[in-house]
Amino acid sequence: MGNAVRSNKLRLTDILVTIVIAVVFGVIYKIWGPTYDLMKPFGIHAEQMIYGMWFMAGTFAFVVIRKPGVAILAEVAAATVSAFLGSEWGMSTLVYGLLQGLGAEVFFAAFRYRLTNLMVTCLAAVGAAAASLILDYQYGYIDSLSAWNYTLFIGFRFLGSIIIAGVFAYYLAKALELTGVTRSLRPVSKQDYEALD
Repeated sequence: MGNAVRSNKLRLTDILVTIVIAVVFGVIYKIWGPTYDLMKPFGIHAEQMIYGMWFMAGTFAFVVIRKPGVAILAEVAAATVSAFLGSEWGMSTLVYGLLQGLGAEVFFAAFRYRLTNLMVTCLAAVGAAAASLILDYQYGYIDSLSAWNYTLFIGFRFLGSIIIAGVFAYYLAKALELTGVTRSLRPVSKQDYEALD
């Protein structure tokens, strides 16, 4: 396959595919709420290990589309769907979606939207997690924890985010690439396949 020249501008197709991805994740986000609560009995802050699912729309969509703004668009759209389906966090879900998408986008931008390897995807997941922690603090969800408790809470959230929104999202997108489904979204070059190794 020859090298294909790609524009970094979002096309209508990119936006529509991102929205479709976001709708799927928005439904998953809504379903994930009770799963999050079911983890609480397994230990202090055990639920933070699965919190990364709420960042996955942004990282997955970016690895598939690979254009600026996709992580933010995917997270905001997924949060919107989740909110309209009756998310227990109400309209604050939209604020979380925006900042989590922005947190992921910062790391994709840091690599000039050219790298979509596992390391960059995991860093983007960490960026989304960091943004969520800032909001948790602002909303008063974690302002009364002791130092060791903060460490455990933050450590578990980052670890879970890396595993779910980083590693899992990356390999899910890689599996999708290998099926050839994404060929209609963008020309695939040799560098694209090498970026997935």
